[in-house]
Amino acid sequence: MNNAPALAAMGFTIPTPAYLFGAILFSVIGYAAYRYGKKIELMHPKWIGVALMLFPYAISRTWMLYLIGAGLCAALYIFRA
Repeated sequence: MNNAPALAAMGFTIPTPAYLFGAILFSVIGYAAYRYGKKIELMHPKWIGVALMLFPYAISRTWMLYLIGAGLCAALYIFRA
């Protein structure tokens, strides 16, 4: 029962392993940034962490996932304590 062609015809696609790895990686970094920002009571790391955890749900392209994730990680590095 290979339903992939039927799902593709309806507009659904299965994410690639690279996408899943990136989504998990950026979510873990986001969770750590959120905890760090909450612990030292800084707003920038906390909200960048929230963005890192949630943006993979809105992005469907793998290259955009890595581009936006790298940008948010760079912002996290710039706005750290």
